Amino acid sequence: MFTRVLFVSIFALSGPVTALELRETGRYQLNHPASLDYDPTFCGLWIANEGPEAVLVTLQGEELRRISSDLFRIKAIAIEGDHLLLGDGFGGLQRVTKDGTPLGAPFELEGGYADTEGIAINAKGQIVTVEDDPERLSWFDTDGKLAARLNTMELSPPLTEAQGIAIDPRTGHMLIVDDWEGSNSLYEFTAEGQLLAQASLLEFGTDPEGIAIRPGSNQLFVAFDGGAKIVTFDYTPTLPDGAPPLSPGADCMMF
Repeated sequence: MFTRVLFVSIFALSGPVTALELRETGRYQLNHPASLDYDPTFCGLWIANEGPEAVLVTLQGEELRRISSDLFRIKAIAIEGDHLLLGDGFGGLQRVTKDGTPLGAPFELEGGYADTEGIAINAKGQIVTVEDDPERLSWFDTDGKLAARLNTMELSPPLTEAQGIAIDPRTGHMLIVDDWEGSNSLYEFTAEGQLLAQASLLEFGTDPEGIAIRPGSNQLFVAFDGGAKIVTFDYTPTLPDGAPPLSPGADCMMF
């Protein structure tokens, strides 16, 4: 049983707060996981590893199915409603069913080429992306039209090599991992992009690439390219002091 606990620093919040907390609960090997999202329908993780296919695995890493798309590779993956949104890492996206059937042709995000490392869907239905060349956090509408953008190099500390992103539906908070070429850490933001917290992940692994949240059990998954593994955590987000416990989010619908 893993018992390592990480408490992190918080930034620029008025009033006392409960800081982000991570407690490692397990880990398993998986071949080069690059992008993750949790699927409550299957109680599993969708994983992209920069190849032509994405794979659905159980929370223990056992494969359930594979899908492909019209993209030349699948770099980023997110649940969008009852289907999947896939990204090629260069600003190209495609929607497919969970069986891999295309729901339309690939389309480009506004602004042309972008080194899109991670994608997520927020409560407004917007596509939220992280990019590391140039370094940006961006919000797009469902058709890929740019709505807002943040230069992550202007943060303190800067976010230089953002890779994966996950959004907690209970708070709207965005969790973003910065890889080995950056700070090898986890950043927590509000839904509007205010930096709340940063935590080094070096004690758990190197080169974090993907991240996913299972809100129904306060569980967090981080994919590390170094060692090709996924590490699981019990997770508590940053909250105002005295805030009531978060209500459960989406959890396993199979049971």
